[in-house]
Amino acid sequence: MSITPTVKAILANYESDNPGTKGNIARMLMQGRLGGTGKMVILPVDQGFEHGPARSFAPNPEAYDPHYHYQLAIDAGLSAYAAPLGMLEAGADTFAGQIPTILKVNSSNSWATGINQAVTGGVDDALRLGCAAIGFTIYPGADDVFDMMEEFRELAAEAKSVGLATVLWSYPRGGMLSKEGELALDVGAYAAHMAALLGAHIIKVKLPSAHIEQKDAQKAYAGGDWSTQDKRVAHVVKSCLNGRRLVVFSGGATKGTDAVFDDAVAIRDGGGNGSIIGRNTFQRPRAEALAMLDKIVDIYLGKA
Repeated sequence: MSITPTVKAILANYESDNPGTKGNIARMLMQGRLGGTGKMVILPVDQGFEHGPARSFAPNPEAYDPHYHYQLAIDAGLSAYAAPLGMLEAGADTFAGQIPTILKVNSSNSWATGINQAVTGGVDDALRLGCAAIGFTIYPGADDVFDMMEEFRELAAEAKSVGLATVLWSYPRGGMLSKEGELALDVGAYAAHMAALLGAHIIKVKLPSAHIEQKDAQKAYAGGDWSTQDKRVAHVVKSCLNGRRLVVFSGGATKGTDAVFDDAVAIRDGGGNGSIIGRNTFQRPRAEALAMLDKIVDIYLGKA
């Protein structure tokens, strides 16, 4: 596999990592239609754990089958496929070597009253399944976030020691945050920065609004132009060690196709590294999902 100068430049930002970890980052960056561009589109299918099977898959019953998601990611030419242990195990042999996988090693469910996640997989599982990375979620603001950070520290250290990459979902909620504040620009940038400081290779955050939540941060943001999504994306990227870390943005709740495409344009123009988009694709019929992913990839390629 030949690695492009763009990908070599990205790998150079990870100065402490061993060749195995850099190789796995390169596997994802060189995969699919966006291979070599420094952009990524990843399919995440952890929603069954988070929201339940019917809420996740009933809109498109084919999506109950784990093989469906592997094949969708492959046929769409995506960068990687992320899922919890059981989903990956159900297709690991059939699809071995066809697309990089990310084992989501912690999960929650919609009945829990606390804002936390259980560790449901390990680095040994990721190695056994041939994964390129582990994925983990933290909730900055939640009362239990420090426990989650410590769990990630241990798992990330183990992953890096055996050459795996780490993807950190950093979703602010709980504590002193208002509902509006969960998507605030200052809060989102802070959450992304924490993920970078925790040592994540790839940082996954939500697209921020123009709202500034923290009173102590309002002076720092005063006078800035945060009116457009691309400018807000650029600020989040800058907050991740001045752009030295890969930053991808969540597709969020189910929305219309135009809104999905507008998000991708803003991520591209703001210097983000791409999208992790799940429900907005796999809840649609396969042909529609492939057409949507094709256009998203074209946007990141500058063709749309």
